[in-house]
Amino acid sequence: MKVLAFNGSPRKNGNTYHAIQTVFETLKKEGIETELIQLGGTDIRGCRACYKCFEKKNRKCIQNDVFNLFIKKMEEADGIILGSPTYFCNVSTELKALIDRAGLVAIANGYLLRRKVGAAVVAVRRAGATHVYSSINYFFGINHMIIPGSSYWNLGIGMEPGDILKDKEGLVTFRDLGENMAWLLEKLSAGSQG
Repeated sequence: MKVLAFNGSPRKNGNTYHAIQTVFETLKKEGIETELIQLGGTDIRGCRACYKCFEKKNRKCIQNDVFNLFIKKMEEADGIILGSPTYFCNVSTELKALIDRAGLVAIANGYLLRRKVGAAVVAVRRAGATHVYSSINYFFGINHMIIPGSSYWNLGIGMEPGDILKDKEGLVTFRDLGENMAWLLEKLSAGSQG
């Protein structure tokens, strides 16, 4: 089993990165392979609403950038983590581009992400994180994905890179998320084999 995570922050080693790594630590203890893609700072562009993905149905976007590699990796993964800092009460620009394009390509091709496990991971300085958490979960929901819970909403508080590691409740939440995600992936894997 494999979980693919996207770090939507342009800070490669910022708080979003540390939050994802905390979830990864728990997943790895459960024997689940992980991969992190640094999305923030890439040249991914937003959806152009051309609907060529519906016309071609080739599991790709017509735009020529990094996206087609990303959607292929999403399709191959068992679980997907979308991580974002909180930017004016919303996801980062790069994560929004991924959500819009992956959502459309997946739906156009018979819901490519159906029944994969999806989890939001959010870093925040002070407020607005629950809206970011919701925005990511709307993407999972419309794509027929399964969302595990945790002991709180999956968010951690910190300003400077690494500050999130001082948020004890946030770290517990991310670890609990990792445990629940691993459990769910295991149950889904066993069910598909039976």
